[in-house]
Amino acid sequence: MNVSNRQLVRGIVVGLVLALGVLTALTVIGDARELRTTLSQFKWAYLIPIFGLTIWNYWWRFRKWEIYLEALGVPHIPRSRGLPIFLSGFAMSVTPGKVGEVIKAFFVRRETDAPVERVSGAVVAERGTDGLAMLVLALIGATQFSYGRVFVGAIVVAAAIALILMRQPRFLAAVVRLIQRLPILKRVAHLAESFLDATTHLLSPALLTRGTTLGVVSWIGECLAFFLVLVGLGMPATGSLLMIAIFVLAVSSLAGGISMLPGGLGVADASVAGMLLVLVKDPKMTESMAITATLIIRFATLWFAVLIGAIMLLVLRHTSRVAPLGSAPNA
Repeated sequence: MNVSNRQLVRGIVVGLVLALGVLTALTVIGDARELRTTLSQFKWAYLIPIFGLTIWNYWWRFRKWEIYLEALGVPHIPRSRGLPIFLSGFAMSVTPGKVGEVIKAFFVRRETDAPVERVSGAVVAERGTDGLAMLVLALIGATQFSYGRVFVGAIVVAAAIALILMRQPRFLAAVVRLIQRLPILKRVAHLAESFLDATTHLLSPALLTRGTTLGVVSWIGECLAFFLVLVGLGMPATGSLLMIAIFVLAVSSLAGGISMLPGGLGVADASVAGMLLVLVKDPKMTESMAITATLIIRFATLWFAVLIGAIMLLVLRHTSRVAPLGSAPNA
């Protein structure tokens, strides 16, 4: 196993250990017996549409990934290979800050010889527009709920500043010059320039709008899945509950992403359970139900994705036509 692979495995192990800690904490807080009782009341038939909506999310995110690769001039990859490559990145969802998702760029290079640093721009743009999509969904909820408005507003300001800076050639040139002056990064300065150029291109107004729109279409699927989780636990299926589900999942996802923790573990989980207790004005919404809902939606989204990604990663590594990861000149 080369160094790159060891680092990826270490990141996954750290994520799994943290996940075990979060699961243990939630079980202790919610009381294992009460959680078991609440879970037994869940209508398991709802899992079919819940996973269906999760797959909906994956499909539209994949379509966005294809658009970004095409925009970067990457040679066409048949979907029989392109879809597994995209899904393989999900195995890295539990790496800190999801940085392990850059593994998709290595697999794209294997298929097309496209530079890793340029394809990595597509990874960043994809995750960035996912974040913007969740911000749009959070803003929709913020019109209904006062809770969390300051947090959402702060993210809006930060996102606007980041997008403005990414469109400023002088700022990007200054970043490259800074990298050139740092001994530890000097040798990859030319790669950073290519990476920033690709990212900036994908964040142009037209592609940014298209990517964010597809992001909203895709992530609304998981918000609806969360709504079905709550309904499956016995909550009445109302428009108000749907708005709460959208707002809670969007804000908790943003909080988890900002934390840079593997999969947002701990932060996203606590946000989901805590916000449910604050926003759902129904005696049925007990601490036990909030934690149970959190566990189910996290399994149906995060851990389902990690499982699919791990399977695709194994498939790709055993069907590789070139040398192992980390052996590429620009790795």
